[in-house]
Amino acid sequence: MEEQTPKFLVEILKNQYGEKITSNIIEGYQKQRATTFRVNTLKSNVKEVEKELENANIQYKKSELGKEIFIVKTADKTRLKQMEIYETGKIYMQSLSSMLPPIILEPKQGEDILDMAAAPGGKTTQMACITENKANITACEMNKIRAERLKFNVEKQGANAYIMLKDARFLDDFFSFDKILLDAPCSGSGTINVNDKNLQKYFTEKLIEKCSKTQLQLLIKAIKLLKPGKEMVYSTCSILSKENEEIVEKAVKLFGKAEIVPIKWEKEKYLPKLPTKIPGTICVCPTELFEGFFIAKIKKL
Repeated sequence: MEEQTPKFLVEILKNQYGEKITSNIIEGYQKQRATTFRVNTLKSNVKEVEKELENANIQYKKSELGKEIFIVKTADKTRLKQMEIYETGKIYMQSLSSMLPPIILEPKQGEDILDMAAAPGGKTTQMACITENKANITACEMNKIRAERLKFNVEKQGANAYIMLKDARFLDDFFSFDKILLDAPCSGSGTINVNDKNLQKYFTEKLIEKCSKTQLQLLIKAIKLLKPGKEMVYSTCSILSKENEEIVEKAVKLFGKAEIVPIKWEKEKYLPKLPTKIPGTICVCPTELFEGFFIAKIKKL
């Protein structure tokens, strides 16, 4: 199926990972990804959701990543979206990979937290759940339509978050935060749909170049806004080092007073990982369960 993947991407992957791993990645692109969601613990609980799924005769299994995380076996998104638990915001449909950054960031109650590119709100609302709505979350989004979607999801989930319609690169430097989540805009090289006939049009080398410039600007701004001694998470749904390790290394070098902190998470062993150029960072391989995804933790000194 290599012929369906853009040729330039295959070349980049082979240079970065070698033939064998590239073959696994391309295989992962072909997979039909499972429907996954997490329980919105601000409005419901695991038992209630399990009961609803059983009543609807929907088979599921729990993810090893967390007790609130479900993998649906016998229903698709359309069927779940017709259920009361979805309509009332008791569950939130989210890919497993997308749930990782908030878990790794470990937001705490009482902290000032910034979600820098927050729409559609999955990670914002997840952090509200983790902190039981007792953190001060600011969620930034520069696109007006996407910001409306973010606002809708935050309200539907019953999450406490202050929404700013702003390009996070231009936030005032007098802001400061205990934790920052930067899930940066990226090429989406970890999530591409090789069956999309328009893939060659929008997934281009130019896109990767454009994204990497924005990513570096956002990450340098994030480190500026982070309080000294505090940590942030940088993530993308890309598996290319140009958008991942290279950005993290450049930002840390340019800023000076920052370091990459190795991620220590006991459930990391359940992830289908790709090799990374920086020890302690995580790159997830696309599979039938996971999207391709990168995560790094940075501490401001």
